[in-house]
Amino acid sequence: MIVPKLRLIFWTLMVFLPLSTLAAVGFSTAVFYAGVVAAFFVAAFVDAVMGFRRLDGISVELPEVVRLSKGRQGGIRLRVNNERMNVRRIRFGLLFPGAIRSTDPNLTAELPGESRSSSLIWPCTPLKQGRFTIESCFFEIASPLDFWAVRANQPVQADIRVYPNLLSERKSLAALFLHHGPGIHRHRQIGKGRDFEKLREYVVGDSFEDIHWKATARRRHPVTKVFQIERTQQVYIILDGSRLSGRQSDTTGESRRETDIAIGTSNTVMDRFVTASLIMGLAAEQQGDKFGLLTFSDRVRGFVRAKGGRQYFNACREMLYTLEPQAVTPDFGELFSYIGLNIRQRAMLIFLTNLDEPVLAESFVKNIDLISKRHLVLVSMMKPTGARPLFSSQSVESVNDLYEDLGGHVLWETLCEIEKVLKRRGVGFALLDNENMTTELVSRYLNVKQRQLL
Repeated sequence: MIVPKLRLIFWTLMVFLPLSTLAAVGFSTAVFYAGVVAAFFVAAFVDAVMGFRRLDGISVELPEVVRLSKGRQGGIRLRVNNERMNVRRIRFGLLFPGAIRSTDPNLTAELPGESRSSSLIWPCTPLKQGRFTIESCFFEIASPLDFWAVRANQPVQADIRVYPNLLSERKSLAALFLHHGPGIHRHRQIGKGRDFEKLREYVVGDSFEDIHWKATARRRHPVTKVFQIERTQQVYIILDGSRLSGRQSDTTGESRRETDIAIGTSNTVMDRFVTASLIMGLAAEQQGDKFGLLTFSDRVRGFVRAKGGRQYFNACREMLYTLEPQAVTPDFGELFSYIGLNIRQRAMLIFLTNLDEPVLAESFVKNIDLISKRHLVLVSMMKPTGARPLFSSQSVESVNDLYEDLGGHVLWETLCEIEKVLKRRGVGFALLDNENMTTELVSRYLNVKQRQLL
């Protein structure tokens, strides 16, 4: 594609207007005018042809995979190949997906004359986590006389992966891990330990419950069991990807971060669950535990068995960053059956779900006995907007506010009843604030690990 530039329009006016006036004077002047116009047209035509030839040897390469973080400015590296080194300035255009915002609609670059290839960074800010693609790259160069702008479209294939932004959450958790000096400090364990280590001879003062009676009978003298603190445990995040997880987590606008407002992003309950899950994975890795992940809706959508190492955390991240809530009702019966068949060893199961609907809560409580006797189950859900005791709000100014507070009180009482029912079954339940969700979740995990409840 070729487009006339301002220089061509300017010189066209400069040639046609004065010479057309002189052509009316006489025949010789008209002949001279026709020759000048013909020469100008030939020059413009040759310039256009030379402009198309300058495209030969120009190509653009984008990386196959670009990794960005939601809400943080990043960049896409473009590699420009200039084989003939006859182009000095080139303007680029990329067809960005709607979820990725770029401040510059096009980018102009000055290419070095002594190099056949160069690179530049196109700044952009992703507004939503997920997987996106860029399939076309447009570029424009000028013809030798700068009469024409020659444009071309080159197909490319760039896979943009936008991950959750964990930077702010990790900063808020620094106080849980850092005490007086830099680095990670393990918390002191409470109790004598639950993991059997060895047998030794009885020492005065040993508890009778620690005596190994079968070994005592074989050796004919008292033998005591020695326990050690269990260092490696299995921690699973069970993440709900059903319809209720698609709700906005900041519907009132009060808990939105200033950075989110500035770039125009919004968080759903699912986004908060995903961020909390990844932070839990980092915390488990730092504590030496094995971390696993299970996502579900009306069926089990993904499962990563608990293992240690950075590669398994990356596997969990790859599964979570494209997770989207589905408009279906969760099937807790099928979920608990799957857990019972696939997670045999005792583990800590942390559910991130929504139980503010009575039908869902009843189904969860009905099926929880399938796994609560084998595993340590902790249920966490984001505190619904307005769910609080009556008379705890000081912003009641109208009758409508009073009715909203009454509805919030009923919801709060319902959740308190669910907590009592689950507690009788040995299941922990907690309502987490939007802003402090990750901090409270990791605090519960560290408390369980410190008290050796698993």
